[in-house]
Amino acid sequence: MTARKTPVDSFDAFWAEVSGGATETIRSIEVKVPTDVPLALEMRLKDLQDSESEDDIRELVSILFGGDVLDQWRDAGMGLLEFKTVLAWGMAHATGTKVTFREAYDMVVAEEAGEGKAPSGQNRATRRTAAKKTAASARSASTGGRSNPTSRASTASKRTTSRG
Repeated sequence: MTARKTPVDSFDAFWAEVSGGATETIRSIEVKVPTDVPLALEMRLKDLQDSESEDDIRELVSILFGGDVLDQWRDAGMGLLEFKTVLAWGMAHATGTKVTFREAYDMVVAEEAGEGKAPSGQNRATRRTAAKKTAASARSASTGGRSNPTSRASTASKRTTSRG
């Protein structure tokens, strides 16, 4: 039988013990390493999936990393590729997939290059964005609508038999 750890007095103390409470410094800002996807984030992602508002993005980043880190990172000169890398890294950790910053960067670069499926650690919002890009590329150039599939059977003229 394995030895039990010292019991904790509350769920909060227990959760602090199992989640590790690790931090990481990103652009001179110390943030908590996400160890779970907060329910608030999951719910807000659905509401804000198509939003491009900076306030909405700030809210989602705050839920994941805490505080006003988006403003601090922007003030520290963070670029868009860096931001996407940090988000991919944070969401991977939040979903239980431990990735390095290099692996998160490689995922972002591969996604932007349109290479294959999104890795399992990538966040849902990133996968949705990729799906929208794929759907948009399937649209007809002239009308913006989807192109209908064509085959020889659907485009060939029907043969008529001669009465002879």
